Amino acid sequence: MNRPLGITVSRQIMDSQRMHPQATGELSGLLSELIVAAKIISAEVNMAGLADILGLSGKTNIQGEEVQKLDEFSNKTIIKRMARSGYICVMASEENDDIIPVMEGYEGKYTLAFDPLDGSSNIDVNVNVGTIFSIHRRVSQWRQGIDSDVLQRGREQVAAGYIIYGSSTIMVYSSGEGVHGFTLDPSVGEFFLSHPDIKMPEKSKYISVNEGNHGYWSDNMRRYMDYIREDDKPSGRPYSARYIGSLVADFHRNLITGGIFLYPRDSKDPEKPEGKLRLLYEASPLALLAEQAGGRAITDDGENILDITPTSLHQRVPLVIGSKNAVDEAEAFLKGER
Repeated sequence: MNRPLGITVSRQIMDSQRMHPQATGELSGLLSELIVAAKIISAEVNMAGLADILGLSGKTNIQGEEVQKLDEFSNKTIIKRMARSGYICVMASEENDDIIPVMEGYEGKYTLAFDPLDGSSNIDVNVNVGTIFSIHRRVSQWRQGIDSDVLQRGREQVAAGYIIYGSSTIMVYSSGEGVHGFTLDPSVGEFFLSHPDIKMPEKSKYISVNEGNHGYWSDNMRRYMDYIREDDKPSGRPYSARYIGSLVADFHRNLITGGIFLYPRDSKDPEKPEGKLRLLYEASPLALLAEQAGGRAITDDGENILDITPTSLHQRVPLVIGSKNAVDEAEAFLKGER
């Protein structure tokens, strides 16, 4: 069997570093450590049914959600790998109440915020899940990082991406110079460039939204849904409905093929008036990828996700993300302009 001889993710990272003479190599090292963690998680995901790591762990996270065993494993793997990497000063995880310190003496100049296993509620039915990550430069002068190091706008991210675990394991990331995807060849344990310079199609082919929330949506959102169901071939309507219920999987499909994902505000849960998705761990890193690939990411009132300054570690936001023309169209309806 022929093996790929293309560009590895390590080579891509090093080549990118050479484009910046002032680079110290720390960001490259940080990404390399994340890649090792991703390989460990990928191996465990693929063995989950055999390793008795499916199901609930018996714990709940800060979001009040039951923690899956694989979620807990992924969280611990990333924390352990990064705590003494020497590249970051502090971490924040969707699964932890507070910021996570690194080991004393190993403080670096970056921060890491991550969702260890997005879509984990679908693990038991073998749906794609993924790790989402966001990297900023520290702003504090402390050796150990503090909250303000993590609570930065998405616009200040130096890198962001995700690793999706499915029929194949794919890493997609951007350091501000386009979006690139790498597929893991498990036989050699290396990620090879499979999706260079990803550009999201401007027009949407798919719409991803939980229509079970229809009764809790605003009138504007319901009018938008009626509109995209209309038969109008020149505009590409009706859109095809594709909703996995795993954000990273829905986003990945739409990034490659063109589509729009919506999780707007609804009245279903009074404790979540701003929506379900987390700014730091989900919306902000994916927004960077969308924008770098030519798409858009906004709230349901039109605010650019990348321009929101976080006020808390687990802040939630409504999210509209995907192909540019489709997001423009949705924004007009959601703001009552159409």
